[in-house]
Amino acid sequence: MDIDGIPVVTEAFPKTVRLVTTARLREAVLKSLVDSDDELDLLAEIEQATSTRMIAQERGISDLAANELVYDVPHAHFINASFAYAKPQQPNRFNGPNRGAWYAALDVETCLAEVGFHLTNALADAGDFNATVEYAEMFCSLAGEFLDLRQRPDHPALGLDKASAYPVGNALAAKARASGLNGIIYPSVRKPGGICIVALRPAAIQAVRQGAVYRMTWRGSSTPMIVGPL
Repeated sequence: MDIDGIPVVTEAFPKTVRLVTTARLREAVLKSLVDSDDELDLLAEIEQATSTRMIAQERGISDLAANELVYDVPHAHFINASFAYAKPQQPNRFNGPNRGAWYAALDVETCLAEVGFHLTNALADAGDFNATVEYAEMFCSLAGEFLDLRQRPDHPALGLDKASAYPVGNALAAKARASGLNGIIYPSVRKPGGICIVALRPAAIQAVRQGAVYRMTWRGSSTPMIVGPL
């Protein structure tokens, strides 16, 4: 089987890694402002009314149905958030403005290269290469049927120019989802030799667990200093 000449493979990856900012691991900032569990419950109600993830879990949003999301599994909120929080003005390589995806790699060095590239671009846009960000590893298992772009490293979806590559990647991801595939395996564009996997379905993400923390620091240069694991 193939899609647009790209082979479909059955693969099992017992351990992949994704980086999430440690700010998402911390206790809610507003918790320090309340004095009781009742007040905390009120804050939870406010969050439920305004959180895109909570709205998606309750009734779905745009291209994401509530019954696609996962419940009662470890770190379900991380899984669901990765699909609920798309960026309308900044689509990614394999997801558009109305539906997110879970991006991971086979090693943390590839993740750091991918994340570092995009953060450096954001700092360049801001005109200030001074920042410190900490990221935590989130491991998970992925298995099933995937499109395999490792065999098509010259595919236009893997181009360096986001304006031309990302629309192609989004169209390819839509075809993969429509065909019932779990995701796409592809060579990293930012780390030579690295392998990335994008999971296109929440249910494909299994056994999520937290790993180590890495710190990326920019001090006036476009090349960050990376410290870790911490």
